[in-house]
Amino acid sequence: MAQNKKVALITGANRGIGFETAKQLGEKGITVLVGARKLSDAEQTAAKLKAEGIDAHGLQLDVTKAEDRSAAAKFVAKTYGKLDILINNAGIASSDGLKSRTSDTPDDELLKVFQTNLFSVVAVTREFLPLLKKSPAGRIVNLSSILGSLTLHADPKSPIASFKNFAYDSSKSALNAYTIHLADELKGTAIKVNSAHPGWVRTELGTEAAPLEVPDGAKTSVELALIGPEGPNGRFIHAGKELPW
Repeated sequence: MAQNKKVALITGANRGIGFETAKQLGEKGITVLVGARKLSDAEQTAAKLKAEGIDAHGLQLDVTKAEDRSAAAKFVAKTYGKLDILINNAGIASSDGLKSRTSDTPDDELLKVFQTNLFSVVAVTREFLPLLKKSPAGRIVNLSSILGSLTLHADPKSPIASFKNFAYDSSKSALNAYTIHLADELKGTAIKVNSAHPGWVRTELGTEAAPLEVPDGAKTSVELALIGPEGPNGRFIHAGKELPW
């Protein structure tokens, strides 16, 4: 394998936007490492991509498990010696849908959603940051949501004003805060960190009511993964445009 070939890791890549992101990056000649909670799912996903001529490898990576994170990082270090792109795609929705009474949000719901949508992203990124620093141009993309925008939630006239789910929305707001903080920490390096809003996409999480198809939902992640040195850093992006925090 050519040493200058880019290597990308996508978490939660066995279906939906994650799978499509891996596919689109792979079609651009990038080696894609597809992470999934079960090794069998990861390997099946890699096999699908390989059948389309994509250089893919499946990794067992339950982002909530420290042993999976450590083993995945050791594999990437030994096999590739670096990581060029990390797409923190894995995420979960709240169990009570898009609307709920904020005051009734149970502790276990908050813990479950934050564990995957924030704490695990921080842990995965921490694990792979040494490998990203070995890339000539590391890129970190955090899959957020427009529902994490405090500015839009505070505006009663905004299109998301009526979609208040405290556990999910606040997990994405906190993820956006992580993007801002990490981007600032790494601003003197070649690494860029951004949050991506994929749009309302027809997936298991987005439901059949969503207007966008999965290939459209992956576009923002792919674009941010491939930005050049003059590209955005510490920004919240959808389809090439900045969203308000």
